[in-house]
Amino acid sequence: MRKQQVDQTKQQTRWTMRARITIACALFISAISVLADNGQAFAQGEGQEKTAAEARTVTIVIDDFGNNMTGTEEMLKLPVKFAAAVMPFMPTTKQDAEAAYRLGHDVLIHMPMEPNHGKKSWLGPGAITSDLSDAEIRKRVEDAIADVPHAIGMNNHMGSKITTNEHIMRIVLTVCKEHRLFFLDSKTAYRSVVSKVATELGVPVLENDVFLDDVYTVEHISKQVGVLRKHMETDDHTITIGHVGPPGLKTASVLQQSIPSMQSLATIVKLSDLVRASMGDPLVLPNS
Repeated sequence: MRKQQVDQTKQQTRWTMRARITIACALFISAISVLADNGQAFAQGEGQEKTAAEARTVTIVIDDFGNNMTGTEEMLKLPVKFAAAVMPFMPTTKQDAEAAYRLGHDVLIHMPMEPNHGKKSWLGPGAITSDLSDAEIRKRVEDAIADVPHAIGMNNHMGSKITTNEHIMRIVLTVCKEHRLFFLDSKTAYRSVVSKVATELGVPVLENDVFLDDVYTVEHISKQVGVLRKHMETDDHTITIGHVGPPGLKTASVLQQSIPSMQSLATIVKLSDLVRASMGDPLVLPNS
C-alpha cells in the first residue's frame, strides 16, 4: 500500500512538471509572437504611406471567354493574375478554362441570363430566362457548373432581368452554395437583389465597380481606366470588368499600358483572395 502511494506521488509529480513545462513553452512562444507583432507594427509605422497603398486592392475580371473571341490570347498574356469568366456550352469553353487555370488565373462560370432588353438569341445556349420552371433553372445552373472546369465562382452574363428577380436568384445562388462557389454580381442592373439574397443564404458575394469597355473605343476604355483609378483612390477594394470579343484587343492593350500605374495605387489581387479574406478561411474555395 505504501509503495502504491509513493508511485502515485511520483506520477503526479511527473504530470505537474510536464504541465509546467508546457505552460512555460506556451508563454515563451506567446512572448516571441508579441515581439514579432510589435516589430512588424514598428516597421509598418516607418513606411506608413507605402503600406496604405498596399492595403488597397484592385481585381480585374475578363468576361466572355469560351467562344474563341478576339483578344483571348492577348488577355491571357497580361502580366498579372485576373479572373477569366468563361461562358458554358461554347466551342472553346474547356480550352479557355484550362488555359486560364494553367496560367494561375481564377476561373468563373459566366452564366448567361436574360436581360430586360435584347433578344434571347444573344445569350447563347443554356441561359437562365424568366419563363423557365424552377427545376429547369436548377438543372441549367448545375449543367453550366459541370461544363466549366476549374470554376471557383460564377458571374452573370447580361442578366439585368434575372438579377432583379429574387425568386430566380435564390435558386441560382442555392446551387452555387451547394457547390461552394462564390458569386460576382456584374451589376448590369441598378436594382439587383444578388447581394441581398446571397447574404441571406450565406454565399460569398462580390460586386463589380467599373465596366472598362461598354463602349468599344480606345478613348472610352482609357477614360474608364481613369474612373477606375479614382475609385481605387477612395475605396479599399475595387473590381473592374473588361471583355474579350469586339473590344478585346483594345481592352488588352489599354490594360497592358495601365497596369504599372494601377499597381502604384493598389495591389492587384485575384477574386479568390478577396473571398478568402472575407471568409477568414483559406479552404473555402474548391479547385484552387
